[in-house]
Amino acid sequence: MTYCVGLLLKAGLVLLSDTRTNAGLDNISTYRKMFVFEDPGERVIAMMTAGNLSVTQTTLARLQEAIDDPDATHETSIMRSESMLGVATIVGETLARVTGETRDRMGRNAEAANASLIVAGQRAGGQMRLFLVYPEGNFIEATEDTPYLQIGEHKYGKPILDRVITVDTPLADAKKAALLSMDSTLRSNLSVGMPLDLVVIEKDALRVSQQRRIEAKDEEFAAMSSAWSQALRDAFSQIA
Repeated sequence: MTYCVGLLLKAGLVLLSDTRTNAGLDNISTYRKMFVFEDPGERVIAMMTAGNLSVTQTTLARLQEAIDDPDATHETSIMRSESMLGVATIVGETLARVTGETRDRMGRNAEAANASLIVAGQRAGGQMRLFLVYPEGNFIEATEDTPYLQIGEHKYGKPILDRVITVDTPLADAKKAALLSMDSTLRSNLSVGMPLDLVVIEKDALRVSQQRRIEAKDEEFAAMSSAWSQALRDAFSQIA
């Protein structure tokens, strides 16, 4: 399984994913689930994936193939689309086709061919947008009322986001909340694991502002996790 979270704020986008893929307790692997497509100054798009690895890898490969196609148009390539809504539509259509083809081949195991994506970014002249794309190709969008989206094992990391995140949250606090959301998930679910991939896109930057891989022995992340655990214990002890 996996856990990915994307936050849409007035100041920018914060995206965080783990890298664990498992097909049983004795078959655990690491695969990148964060993908960035950039034309600096014109557009920046980031995607995170969860679910069947074959489906997500094939979907990303086809999206890249469409980008590289010399005959690409705004209807086929996410790097030529005229809006982020168009990007989400292309991604949804591609994911739906790959999902359908994979399910046809899998027969009785067709239900295992499930995958979802978070798509985020901004095009020059447009607004930052954040979408969650479902296996069937339909999608929902983050709003001011719900400025974050999650895929994968989302339940453990949701409470802190509900309590802390608003569209006015500064990027530094949003990064902290995303990392603590991931820390809660790591502690409660063995199917989510390090290393982590973090991407920050500032509003109107039209490029990645920060990209970082956080390894298992990262001292900064470990210190944040320890401080959060102590803060929770202290708060618990103070409640009458």
